[in-house]
Amino acid sequence: MVDGNRRWASLQGLEKAGHGHQAGAKKIIDFLGWCSDIGIDHVTLYLLSTDNLTNRGSQELDDLIEVIDDLVRTLAEAKRWKLQIVGDRSMLPEKLAATIFEAEKSTAKLKGTHVNLAVAYGGRHEITDAVKSILASHKDLSIDQLAEKLTPELITKHLYTSGQPDPDLVIRTSGEQRLSGFLLWQSANSEFYFEEALWPDFRRVDFLRAIRAFERRHRRFGS
Repeated sequence: MVDGNRRWASLQGLEKAGHGHQAGAKKIIDFLGWCSDIGIDHVTLYLLSTDNLTNRGSQELDDLIEVIDDLVRTLAEAKRWKLQIVGDRSMLPEKLAATIFEAEKSTAKLKGTHVNLAVAYGGRHEITDAVKSILASHKDLSIDQLAEKLTPELITKHLYTSGQPDPDLVIRTSGEQRLSGFLLWQSANSEFYFEEALWPDFRRVDFLRAIRAFERRHRRFGS
């Protein structure tokens, strides 16, 4: 959860939050390199929430969308990572939707780290979309029949991250200690690590410290 870009810009004396988002985007490129270096197979980056799309001022939102568009192009051109959007594509501006589509297409066969771009994403929104998808794909069943078929595995199959493993570790920067709707279903058994540094200030040593903290934890999974 790449949090703290706006506060970073403010602390730097910069007038626009967009400068913080640009600094955060540069840090993402470094971060994905760190992940690839230690063999992490899947990474999900929380870039733009459904709440952001409805609650942020239009100028800041426009700037953030432009930063994300540039970031997606840069990641695709690097040819190092397989890119996939996790979010509601119907909520995206046409330009960004097209950029992400082309990035997914051009990186689909790459073998590097699989990078999920959580754009127009909200955990409740995702679960709602999953339920809608289940209903649409089982229109021939009665409510009682569908209730019999409904399992956690079926819901998981209809999430944006279908076919992917659940996250082992969720990292949030900037000192905030909440999920803010991030991967609500998938993170049921995840470990959490909260880092005080603002995202643009997040260092490789901070990342490795989070990984070491995760490795020291004993994961019981209910046992």
